[in-house]
Amino acid sequence: MATTENWTKGAGLKDRYLLFVDTKTGQANQVEFPNEGYFREIVQVKIDELGINKIIVSAQTVDVDGKNGIDWNDPKQIFVLSTDGKESVQLTDHKFFVRTWVVNKKTGAIVVTGHYDTNNNGKYDKTDKNEILIFDLKTLKLLAKI
Repeated sequence: MATTENWTKGAGLKDRYLLFVDTKTGQANQVEFPNEGYFREIVQVKIDELGINKIIVSAQTVDVDGKNGIDWNDPKQIFVLSTDGKESVQLTDHKFFVRTWVVNKKTGAIVVTGHYDTNNNGKYDKTDKNEILIFDLKTLKLLAKI
């Protein structure tokens, strides 16, 4: 797997995507992300005992204020992809600002902390709702919202 950015002279960034290459066949599959988005973390989670082998990507893909493109003030989302890139699921909502995430390797759950900007002011403040989300990495279903 590789991250790829194509640039053009004068026009800037043309496109950005993840490229998955089958090293046995040479066949490639690309997963598109918004041009102005940013990849923050890309991690493979492999837990043989639970039959889990996924790629977890945290990325900023949404310009919530609609003004200046995607920047540090915009939320991070969590995406889970198959190791060939053919399946992709966005776990967290566009309006959920992911702060941290961790995988429990004994249960196969991903625990995500963050908040919803309930007053839509683009800042973290007292009125925002903090939450902990727990997803099953095998089924990609929400197990709990705390």
